[in-house]
Amino acid sequence: MSLFSSSHMVIVILLAGLATYLTRIGGHAVISRMKTVPPRLEAALDAVPAAVLTTLVVPAFANGGWDTRVAMLAALLVGLRFAAIPALVAGWAVVLALRTFAV
Repeated sequence: MSLFSSSHMVIVILLAGLATYLTRIGGHAVISRMKTVPPRLEAALDAVPAAVLTTLVVPAFANGGWDTRVAMLAALLVGLRFAAIPALVAGWAVVLALRTFAV
């Protein structure tokens, strides 16, 4: 028997969704009341995408196997020249090929 029943998990998921919604709408409500966005706040908000990408990519690169690292490097190289979808496809194809055909 698991620690949480399925009804508990549904409640946890709904509460997490509500918390996410409230933080997003709260940030929008605060910023929309400002006449101008202060330069320091704008700089902080501009840094958010890079910070989020870093928190997603670095642990996978550090803890993944060599196939994951090679696929991430392939996606990076393709992403420098093309849009996000070709980079995603390149990374997916490389990791699939390495996991299927590598010894």
